Amino acid sequence: MTILQQKLPYDIGTRALPGVRPLEGPWLWVDDAYAEQMARRRALIAAQFADVHYLEEAAMPAAQELLDLVLAALPDLGFEQGAQVMCPDGRLVEVDRAAPLRTLGQLVQCDLVLMDKRGPEHVLAGGIVCFPASWTLAEKAGRPLGAIHAPVEEYDANVARRVQRLFDGVQVGRPLWRFNALWYHDPELFQPRSATAPQRERGPNAPYLRSERQVVLRLPKTGMTVFAIHTSVVAAENVPL
Repeated sequence: MTILQQKLPYDIGTRALPGVRPLEGPWLWVDDAYAEQMARRRALIAAQFADVHYLEEAAMPAAQELLDLVLAALPDLGFEQGAQVMCPDGRLVEVDRAAPLRTLGQLVQCDLVLMDKRGPEHVLAGGIVCFPASWTLAEKAGRPLGAIHAPVEEYDANVARRVQRLFDGVQVGRPLWRFNALWYHDPELFQPRSATAPQRERGPNAPYLRSERQVVLRLPKTGMTVFAIHTSVVAAENVPL
């Protein structure tokens, strides 16, 4: 099943991709692919839960705080809340505080990762990741930032220090964001790949552009950092360049 947005949510033009910048506007989005992306998320959660979910016991309070933060933002995105949450696609979702990340995975399009500062680095302590782009949650779970990015050729010691400073410095109520953009031959959203497996074929002549809007924010109570990833996939003919 091919799931596409009609357009990118920002203009990539011919400019270099932006580095991290302060976020203006809401950190959560609902776009024109919401219903289809959520159907794909629900299917993955139902059939491959262990592949898309990870949560350490120590991170449960942060996961519940994240759930509360998302619930507070939903009315502005067209959700209706009562005993259950009415989603923009007409679904009712039961809020289960004993399974906060699973609940979040059925509410919002973005993947959500919890990063906990332990010693000099942040460690991946939890996540609901249904749309990985050439990585697997299982290989990153419980690992620090440096080890998570070790397979990335451009992620040298200098970049590692900059990323760690970003996670250290993000302030409550002042999220940061960036985006990436890569051409893909396969529009499938769930594209896990082991760090030891060959890279999938990509290139400028591919028919789809996949872009992640990546938001970093800090939870006010637990102080844990959230990495939110909203994925858009657009056909090449709909990408203005």
